[in-house]
Amino acid sequence: MKKTIIIIGSGFSALAASCYLAQQGNSVTVFEKNETIGGRARQFKKNGFTFDMGPSWYWMPDVFERFFNDFNKKSSDYYELIKLNPAYRVYFGVADFINICDNLEEIKSTFENIETGSGQKLEAFINEAKSNYDIAIKDLVYRPGVSPLELITPQTALKLNQFFSTVSRDVRKNFKNERLIQILEFPVLFLGAKPTKTPSFYNFMNYADFGLGTWHPKTGMFDVVRAIEKLAIELGVTIKTDSPIEKIVVENKTATGVIINGNFIKADIVLSGADYHHTETLLDEVHRAYSEEYWKSRVFAPSSLLFFVGFDKKIENISHHALFFDVDFNQHASDIYDDPKWPEAPLFYANFPSKTDETAAPAGMESAFFLIPLAPGIEDNQTLREEYFEKIITRFEQLTQQKIKNNIIFKRSFCKNDFVEDYNAYKGNAYGMANTLLQTAFLRPKLKSKKVRNLYFTGQLTVPGPGVPPALISGKLVAELIRKSIRSQKDEITI
Repeated sequence: MKKTIIIIGSGFSALAASCYLAQQGNSVTVFEKNETIGGRARQFKKNGFTFDMGPSWYWMPDVFERFFNDFNKKSSDYYELIKLNPAYRVYFGVADFINICDNLEEIKSTFENIETGSGQKLEAFINEAKSNYDIAIKDLVYRPGVSPLELITPQTALKLNQFFSTVSRDVRKNFKNERLIQILEFPVLFLGAKPTKTPSFYNFMNYADFGLGTWHPKTGMFDVVRAIEKLAIELGVTIKTDSPIEKIVVENKTATGVIINGNFIKADIVLSGADYHHTETLLDEVHRAYSEEYWKSRVFAPSSLLFFVGFDKKIENISHHALFFDVDFNQHASDIYDDPKWPEAPLFYANFPSKTDETAAPAGMESAFFLIPLAPGIEDNQTLREEYFEKIITRFEQLTQQKIKNNIIFKRSFCKNDFVEDYNAYKGNAYGMANTLLQTAFLRPKLKSKKVRNLYFTGQLTVPGPGVPPALISGKLVAELIRKSIRSQKDEITI
């Protein structure tokens, strides 16, 4: 039975869901509040420079392939992937860095040269991480978070202890060198929580890192957005930008449509890929499933201070991805999660896409973006932004042993207030809700509204969690729930 479905937002989860729902034969329209699609994965162009505004790490290529395979397609039908080598570089001091190569054998050698015996330990650690990856990413994350029983399988029963230990504890049990420990703890930051609060089972992120490698779509992550947009349109999806949703209309506890620019648009089903908390504010309070107290009690992943920068020359001594861990890792984490405030000495990440993609900057120039993780909900103003840019760019010059400040010809900042303004992000978070033990699977906000019929949710605040691959999976999960609901309604009519 064909249904008219409205999707709010055009991020990865919303676009993925639109493809699955259109494939089912439904009439699907995506409404995006901004002038361009992509949500946090929008693209920004200025003075010949091109920037991905959000996700920049292409990990878990198998999840992307599984998505396209669902439509008898391949990612290569839409974009080209380049495997990065080094995958990334980690700076610990002046001209003191570790390159993470594109294969496990070389990474083992790197570890062994730093800590005797760590190469063999790393192989065992990654084998365990692969086992967890096969269970989690190939099975568990494709479950809709409806019941705790989804987590109980013969495989997870054998790993029960890993849900009650932490990634940090397991890493430190095997490795003693602090630099290696930080490298192994880094990937779980993509899940939005401290390594000391993330269950050991999530070490599957280390396999995503060392086992599967770091890739780059030829002209940036927006290649993937364009690919899914093209697929959606091929399937019959309509996409409309500059269309902010003002209200979700509910009649007799059933979603009947939305109001956009003062106009009511009718729908059989409403699916929101926008911020979950914001979406519920589009409902009258009686129809909201989660209270303000609930949202305040959740552990949110960080917000970020981003700088998009154009340089008038090529930058030396830097890789495509670089992490700057020359300051206290634990103190910065504490400034995000324990005592939220601007960190005195921030860790930061630098991304130079023009090292791989010549279209990202004019000839002889360099495009870059710098990211500082921050606590969500903290103060944000231009003075603070400039102060912190000066901090990190000064350290960047010292650590990479070059002068670059006078070569900046363009700079744009993006921080908490912009996340709120552009994405309606709760507290200005950048990555959603953290994947802690008490915020995993069925303990996350539900894909299907508990109070309003025919209202659904997808994205980083619901199942399975933050990150681009989980967003694609979230779109598939909610589309399947909707398919089952439509089928059961058809069965009721038949009966």
